[in-house]
Amino acid sequence: MAHETQTSTGGEALVRALAAHGVSTAFGIPGTHNLEIYRHLAAYGITHVAPRHEQGAGYAADAYARVTGDPGVAITTTGPALLNIAAAVGQAYSDSVPLLVVSPGMPLRHPRQSTGLLHEMRSQTEALRNVAAFSHRVSSVEEIGAAVARAFSLFRTERPRPVHIEVPLDLLEAAEPAGPVRLAPAVAPRVADGASLDAAAALLAGAVRPGLVLGGGARGAAEQCRLLAEQLGAPVATTANGKGIVDERHPLSLGVSLHSPAVQKWLADRDVVLAVGTELAESDLWSAPPALDGRLVRVDVDPAQMYAGLPADIALVGDAGATMTALRERLAKVPGPASTDEATRTTATVRTARDDETRARDARWVPYLEAIRSVLAADAVLTSDSAQCCYYGAIPHLPVGPEGRYLHPTGFGTLGYALPAAIGAKAACPDRQVIALSGDGGLQFSAQELATAAQLQLPLPVVVFDNGGYGEIRDEMVARGDTPEAVDHARVDLPGLARAFGGRGAVAHSPGELAALLTRALATPGPTLITVPEETA
Repeated sequence: MAHETQTSTGGEALVRALAAHGVSTAFGIPGTHNLEIYRHLAAYGITHVAPRHEQGAGYAADAYARVTGDPGVAITTTGPALLNIAAAVGQAYSDSVPLLVVSPGMPLRHPRQSTGLLHEMRSQTEALRNVAAFSHRVSSVEEIGAAVARAFSLFRTERPRPVHIEVPLDLLEAAEPAGPVRLAPAVAPRVADGASLDAAAALLAGAVRPGLVLGGGARGAAEQCRLLAEQLGAPVATTANGKGIVDERHPLSLGVSLHSPAVQKWLADRDVVLAVGTELAESDLWSAPPALDGRLVRVDVDPAQMYAGLPADIALVGDAGATMTALRERLAKVPGPASTDEATRTTATVRTARDDETRARDARWVPYLEAIRSVLAADAVLTSDSAQCCYYGAIPHLPVGPEGRYLHPTGFGTLGYALPAAIGAKAACPDRQVIALSGDGGLQFSAQELATAAQLQLPLPVVVFDNGGYGEIRDEMVARGDTPEAVDHARVDLPGLARAFGGRGAVAHSPGELAALLTRALATPGPTLITVPEETA
């Protein structure tokens, strides 16, 4: 009973609640108003990583969550620091990433009229509420534990999305009864209802031209999705967030190619499409969803997704892993697996048509991507930016399997993600190879994080395809018949910049040179920035 009545400061109550939920790593930057949080991190076994900008802290925590499956935690101070991380919160919301941002806020009794307090703003809670799944401002030390448990309950039971918890700065320092540790309840994975599963199984069993589309929400069902594709003889296309769920070298894999006209034509021609954990959104298709000739079965933990974009003919609302297992159990009762020979031929034909569409455009990147793949282990983690070399190059042309990961900022489409995300991934998986891929424009949104990687002595290659500015926007201006404006940058000595931050830098003029530099970088403590000039590629 003494534990239930113990007093602690709000800062300690917050850290205690995080530790009780298994948090072992946090990303952030200390400031005047959050020092009471930092005071207790080490005592509760939480390792802290300090990026150079709060947006970098958000992207690092986002990547940590993606590769571990556990929520990523970021700590900011008040006002500008919290707004700095808002873009990362928006990206996590778009990509369904469990990100928890904790910050101080104005004191409990702070007047509504401005008083000029340091970092004062009208309402942090309202600002973050419009970006995150929810923003919770606590009103007592005892409420802190319940707020953290609420966040972890959302992460475990609903579509995972970012959450903000605000602790008034006077409560951070106040010693009050903290109450018992509140833990998010354990919840069994939700399985879609039996009648819907029966209907889906019957439809899929009778399909002549089935197809699978996998998004990031299918990651926990990777094996089940592969087995089902093989059982049905169904080619598989994925979104960027679903990249590698089924090995992209599998004979039934179309990879990340929903934007391809050839793949969209294939998709429209399926008599049954099974879409798992995907929005089927414009950011996945690069266009409005195509009209389907057949029936659509959707599996998603979020019931609202069943009627967003392409409405489901059969809605399977539940956890992807549990629901796909139940679906396969029903399909196993159908006599004999389908032959995959015809599906394999179809997949190969569609792949060839897909590659023919962009062969000339993508030829500049493909040899360098092949060099990267030749160096990396199967379980390597790649992070990428919203850059041409990534969404035209690596996403469709650098194959990944389920043991590896490819992290890309889809949907919200932020710039500057790759480098801090690589730091977060390396913090989560120090024994795995991690490499960041970026363009020169995107890199300069977060180049200061080279200093973070250098201080941590992380062996981290950063490959930058340098086209002297914002290549995609330049091309769009030209396509409109406009004179390019504000898209051409003065050339920056990026390898020299990396050296100035304490890392290493080099230029690769050929795929062979890139492979040799990458091999060395992966064995060298600290970041190595390798530029591939656009005129070379």
